[in-house]
Amino acid sequence: MTTPFHPFRSERDKAAFHSFYLERAKAWPLPSENRFVDTPSGQTFARVTGRSTDPPLVLLAGARGSSLMWAPSIVELSERHRTYALDLITDIGLSTPRRDFKTPDDLMKWLDEVFGVLEPERPLDLMGVSYGGWLSALYAFRYPRRVRRVVLLAPGGAVHRMSLAFCLRVALLCIPIPGGRRSGRPGTLQRILGWMFADTLSCGEAGRAQVEWMTDQINAARHYAKTWMMWSTVLSDEEWKRFSVPALFLVGENEKIYSPRRVIRRLNRVAPAVRTEIIPGAGHDLMFVKRDLVIERVLAFLDGPGAGDAVLDWPRMLPLTPV
Repeated sequence: MTTPFHPFRSERDKAAFHSFYLERAKAWPLPSENRFVDTPSGQTFARVTGRSTDPPLVLLAGARGSSLMWAPSIVELSERHRTYALDLITDIGLSTPRRDFKTPDDLMKWLDEVFGVLEPERPLDLMGVSYGGWLSALYAFRYPRRVRRVVLLAPGGAVHRMSLAFCLRVALLCIPIPGGRRSGRPGTLQRILGWMFADTLSCGEAGRAQVEWMTDQINAARHYAKTWMMWSTVLSDEEWKRFSVPALFLVGENEKIYSPRRVIRRLNRVAPAVRTEIIPGAGHDLMFVKRDLVIERVLAFLDGPGAGDAVLDWPRMLPLTPV
């Protein structure tokens, strides 16, 4: 039986998180329709922007990002698309689950339920970053007839297992400390984000503000009794060979969660439906530090000729040095 403040730790935690979230939502730069989509899996919050007659584009954020992480890019993305930025039902935000989520299949069922309400007749474009990129890849593989094109921005899974360096840092955040909290030692989160988002921090005050924004987002999870985040899986070579939805894979040259060049080599070898490119001067923060370049590539892919069309001869960027 759920509490009246489900999924939060208490009524006070619920109020504190909603105050935090709604204050941040004021930075959303465009008028939007805020929708709560009811399905058997729960109530999913969708921030809807753009004309209803434009092609639908669903945006899936990274872990602890919520729909609000798309605010810096939503103006360009909504110019020619009907955008649906979701709060993941297993993460922080305004979405509320009605059941446990134990497997990737549970997440795919949830997404299919939501998409069936938002766009019951039209195929949609799908874009995800990090954890949302993993979800996007799995959904496009499982439900190819529902997806027109998919954009994978440094997906946190699907293409390669996480690096040992990344896993060890995540483990530090999960070490129990007095009081039952799991936030690691003071400063651990800041050091991990500094390691992952080094290119953003090199941008000076604006970069530091962006990392602080993400730090606060992650810390907001303390208000929850439980979040259902799960460790991401990797598609096999045979599954990538059968991957039929035209896809764009972008990764920063300084990515830390896996070797970008090794992943590019693998996709170029086994995934004919996937275009690949390495974004220079960026790591896992490619949407922060190279936003304009990433958006340019994304819109060219979404609005350009089909994936098999020779007019858009996208380079499959193999590394020049051994990895």
